[in-house]
Amino acid sequence: MIAGLDIKEIIELALLLIATGALSGFLAGVFGIGGGAILVPVFYECFRLAGVPLEVRMPLCIGTSLAVIIPTSVSSFQAHYRRGAVDMTILRMWWLPIVIGVAAGSVVARYAPEKLFKIVFVAVAYSAAARLIFARQGWKFGDELPTGPLMRLYGFCVGILSTLMGIGGGLFSNLLMTFYGRPIHQAVATSSALAVLISIPGALGYIYAGWPAAATYPAVTALQVPFAFGYVSLIGAVLVMPMSLVTAPLGVRAAHAMSKRTLEMAFGCYLFIVGSRFVMSLLGGQ
Repeated sequence: MIAGLDIKEIIELALLLIATGALSGFLAGVFGIGGGAILVPVFYECFRLAGVPLEVRMPLCIGTSLAVIIPTSVSSFQAHYRRGAVDMTILRMWWLPIVIGVAAGSVVARYAPEKLFKIVFVAVAYSAAARLIFARQGWKFGDELPTGPLMRLYGFCVGILSTLMGIGGGLFSNLLMTFYGRPIHQAVATSSALAVLISIPGALGYIYAGWPAAATYPAVTALQVPFAFGYVSLIGAVLVMPMSLVTAPLGVRAAHAMSKRTLEMAFGCYLFIVGSRFVMSLLGGQ
């Protein structure tokens, strides 16, 4: 027995995490989402099996997801950048508001109840899914992205909400850019760059936010150093990262091979499925 699990259970969890890494890396390339939208639900099940208390399970999932997104998003961004698909003007306008939003989200994460993370995840996932699946040409905020304070407010919101969801910001930036008439392929590529800005300070913020958790739950091995630093599980990160780096460039190639509508429908259906998992969790209290 190790950490309350027998060897067979440990092997099964390890294989699940490795497979998750492969899928999250591929999705990071396809959708520009950093892979967090798949990592968080899978981590949630893994940490439940490992006996992590409900009160800290969701933030542990989110912090670990942000840590894994770091190398995945860098790999995805480099692949999109080489294709010339990243809008560098948006990056220059958003980098500071996004970093401020990430810092604010990290502070909220330290004190927020566990249900808040799920509610934010579900609300945004469902909103984005509806926009993508039932998209109409008239569903737009305008023909051009704003350039003043509103654009910076958007950046702040992307940062804080992404930090509370454990994703790289792709859900929000994809949604905003398509609402202003930008092509989905450009939105995906630019989102991969935003994931780099969000994941690094976000992971550090969750280490800070979760540092008291080890002392609060001394019997939970998965929360103790060296198995975890704050709300970042080193075991989860180490098992997921390698395969995510291998498959991210494959996802980029797949994204550029898809039609605009196919990419929108695939992304929307995926978000609906992921959001539904946490609706069931909120209703069932698990």
